[in-house]
Amino acid sequence: MPGLFQGLEIGKRALLSHQVTLQTIGHNIANVNTPGFTRQRVLITATRPEELTYGSVGTGITVDDVRHVRDVFLRSQFREANKALGEWSYKERTMTQIESILNEPQTDSMNDLLNDFWNAWSALSTAEEATSASSRNAIVAEASKLINGLHQLHTQLTSLRDSIDDDLNAMTSEINELTTEIANINQQVVSAELGGNRANDLRDERDRLIDRLSTLIDVRTKEKSDGSETVSMGAMALVDGSSSFDIGTVTQKKFGVSTEILVWQGTSIELTNLSGELAGLTQSRDEIIPGYLDKLNELARSIVEEVNAIHRQGYGDGKIVNGVDFFDPNYTDAATIRLNQEILTDINKIAASASIDGDNLIALQLSGLRNVSVMANGSSTIDDFYHSIIGNVGIETSEASSFTGNYELLVHQTENSRLSIEGVSLDEEMANLVKFQHAYDAAARVITTMDEALDTVILGMGRVGL
Repeated sequence: MPGLFQGLEIGKRALLSHQVTLQTIGHNIANVNTPGFTRQRVLITATRPEELTYGSVGTGITVDDVRHVRDVFLRSQFREANKALGEWSYKERTMTQIESILNEPQTDSMNDLLNDFWNAWSALSTAEEATSASSRNAIVAEASKLINGLHQLHTQLTSLRDSIDDDLNAMTSEINELTTEIANINQQVVSAELGGNRANDLRDERDRLIDRLSTLIDVRTKEKSDGSETVSMGAMALVDGSSSFDIGTVTQKKFGVSTEILVWQGTSIELTNLSGELAGLTQSRDEIIPGYLDKLNELARSIVEEVNAIHRQGYGDGKIVNGVDFFDPNYTDAATIRLNQEILTDINKIAASASIDGDNLIALQLSGLRNVSVMANGSSTIDDFYHSIIGNVGIETSEASSFTGNYELLVHQTENSRLSIEGVSLDEEMANLVKFQHAYDAAARVITTMDEALDTVILGMGRVGL
C-alpha cells in the first residue's frame, strides 16, 4: 500500500538508477579515445505499479539494461571497405617498390644501358673505327653493363618476391593470433552474459579485433544466441564459439620457384577466395612480380637472339670468324644472360663487317637494331618493349594509388558515419552528466522529504495536549 516507506523506496530506486547512469557517462568520457569503444546508454524503465481501487500508483524506476550503441549495417560496410583498402594498399606498396627498382628515368637505368649498348655499335660502324680495339673494348664494357643491369633487376625483383613470401608467414601468424583472441573473448562473453546482462566492453574489444582481421582477409560474422560470434572466411569458419581454426603454410613449387601456399593448418587444403591484404600479397607474389620477371626475361631473350642472329653473319677484324655468337646462346634470361666466352677471350672476334673486306655493315646493322620491330610479334622494338614495361609500371602504380586513395576515403567516411552513431561525443556526455546529476539530486531530495515526513509521524504524532 502506498505510503511514506514506499516513497523512500521510490527515492532509493531513483537514486541507484541515476547513479548507474552517472557511472556509465563517466565510463564513456574516460574511453573517449579508446580504439573500438562504443558509447553506452542506460535503459531506465518504470517499475511495475501497484493496482489499487482508485487506480495504478507508480513505484518508481529501475535500470533495465546498459546497452552499447551499435549500427550493424555501417559496421558491415566499414569491414567491406577495409578489406578492399587492405588489398589495394598492399598492391600499391608492391608497385611503388617495383617502380623504385626500375629507377626510371634516373641515370644508369636500363634505358640508358640499352642506349649506350647501341651507341657502342654505332661507334664501331664508322670507317675510321672499324678496326679499333678501343671501340671493341667499349662494346664489351657496355654489353657487360647491360648484362649486369639485367642481372640486378632480376635479383631485386626476385628478392622482392621472396620478401613478400616472408610477409605471408608473418601475416598468417597475425591472423591466427587474432582468431585465438576472438575465441577467448567469445568464451568470456558467454560466461559474463549467463545472468542476462550484456558484456559491452568485451563485445567492443571483439569487434575491434574483427575490424583488424577484416583488413587482412574476407570476414563474415554471425552472432549466436549465447552471445558468441562465428567468424568465417568464405564458407569456412575461423572462429566458432570458443574454438579457433588456424591457417598455415606449406612449401610447393609454383612457377618453378619454392613458394609458401596457404592451407588450413594440419591439412593440404589450399585456401581460396582470398581478399584484404592477404589477397594483395598473393597477387603481388604470384601475378604482379612474376609478370614483370617474364617481361624482363623476354627482353633479355630477344636481345640475345637478335644480336646473335646478326653477329653470326659477320666477320671480325680481318679474320674469318663468321658464325660466332656475341652472347652465350645457352643463357637467354635476365638472370643468366652473359657474353660468349670467345668474345671475352678475343675482342677481334667481335663482328663488324658483312664481308672480309671490312664494310662495317654488321656493326651498322646491330646499331640499327634499336629501330627494328623484333618483339611482340613484330610490333615493337627492343627499346619500345622496355618502354612499355615502364609505362605499365606507371599505369599500375597509379591505378593502385588511386584505388587506395578512394578506399581510404570510403573507409574514413564510413568510420565517421559510424562514430557519429557509436562514438562518444563529449558535448553530449557533458549535457547528460548535468541532466542526470540534477535527477540524482532530486532523487536525494525525495528521500530527504520522505525522511522529514516520517520524523513528523514518528516523533510528532500521538503527543496529545502539548
